[in-house]
Amino acid sequence: MANANDHGAAQETLKSDVRDFWNRASCGEELLLPSTDRDGYLAQTRARYELEPYIPGFAKFKDSRGLRVLEIGVGLGADHQSFAEGGALMTGVDLTPRAIEHTRRRLALFGLESDLQCGDAEKLPFADGTFDVVYSWGVLHHSPNTPQAFREVHRVLKPGGTARIMIYSKYSLIGLMLWIRYGLLRLRPWTSLTEIYDKYLESPGTKAYTVSGARALCAPFESATIETVMTHGDLLTSEAGQRHRGRALSIARVIWPRWFFKIFTPKAGLFMLIECKKSGSK
Repeated sequence: MANANDHGAAQETLKSDVRDFWNRASCGEELLLPSTDRDGYLAQTRARYELEPYIPGFAKFKDSRGLRVLEIGVGLGADHQSFAEGGALMTGVDLTPRAIEHTRRRLALFGLESDLQCGDAEKLPFADGTFDVVYSWGVLHHSPNTPQAFREVHRVLKPGGTARIMIYSKYSLIGLMLWIRYGLLRLRPWTSLTEIYDKYLESPGTKAYTVSGARALCAPFESATIETVMTHGDLLTSEAGQRHRGRALSIARVIWPRWFFKIFTPKAGLFMLIECKKSGSK
């Protein structure tokens, strides 16, 4: 029992560290948000979808009219706004007050509504079978207990409902770059990708999954389709994330053989797009 208690305490500590990391700056805030007025948020939306053009097609904003949609991890609220503008009945949770404040301010500026609240993906404050769609972009791999977060997604979906979730793919070019920098160049080639993602990508404890690992996460669902996409981060066509700057990265951007990776390693992208279906009919 002591070991179980210790494990639970360690997970709560990690969750607090994750909350603190993202509460300092919501994802993309430092790079993309010039101001918190209408023009600022619109600029952030444009930049987001230029960098990640696969989001609208994956999220299916325009197909969600009249559906009850839960977004887990609202961030700066660009996707939340797109769902609301498409006529979805929105609910949003985020671990951080900062993200909730951003999204609430953003929706108010555009005359949109949502039930927004701070919440834990591992303990969603909703009844079973509440939502037609659960959407989460790049969030659940930060949760200390990602399998529990997936189980919660399944629980709050209506029978026949759909979950659309992006998590990180383990064998990505970003993973390779980070391993070269923090493993190979530090004369620690035995450093695992698990440790690399945990310590060096974003918030502490970040995880990345193989396709088989992702399918295990989707075990509660009736079916799951999985696609991995190459990202601007893998191809070094944008600024890096919140933790990575420096001369070495600037040099890498110049010499990085993007053409080679696009042709020969098209599946070595960081983003794993998962669409899951819950059994039963609506």
